[in-house]
Amino acid sequence: MKTIKVSVVTPDGPVYESDVEMVSTKASTGELGILPGHIPMVAPLQIGAVRLKNGSNTEFIAVSGGFLEVRPEQVTILAQSAEKSSEIDLERALKAKERAEQRLHERKQENIDFKRAELALQRAINRISVAERRI
Repeated sequence: MKTIKVSVVTPDGPVYESDVEMVSTKASTGELGILPGHIPMVAPLQIGAVRLKNGSNTEFIAVSGGFLEVRPEQVTILAQSAEKSSEIDLERALKAKERAEQRLHERKQENIDFKRAELALQRAINRISVAERRI
């Protein structure tokens, strides 16, 4: 089967680079499935998982927003942050979720930035979800 080159890059450097058969991710407009030869496009990404399928093997990467650029033979994901499922520290993600939930419950205090706490919770839940897929 034909493959497409995928690069996932963050401000800290490359996270993933390989040839895969299919890329699936969640953009602001909805779920995207990208195969080799896909039409060129650029789309903003939401906090979510990127699924990389190659034969019977599927890898997952947790991304926290960014952009997806598609060309016929290459997909580039420019993410604010990204982690392979195998590299996510599940215990740390669970603690981050707990902290974010605690901040949301304490939002009546003047110093709490509700939107920031909500995004932190979404990122933590995404990391936990992606990490549990490797187990």
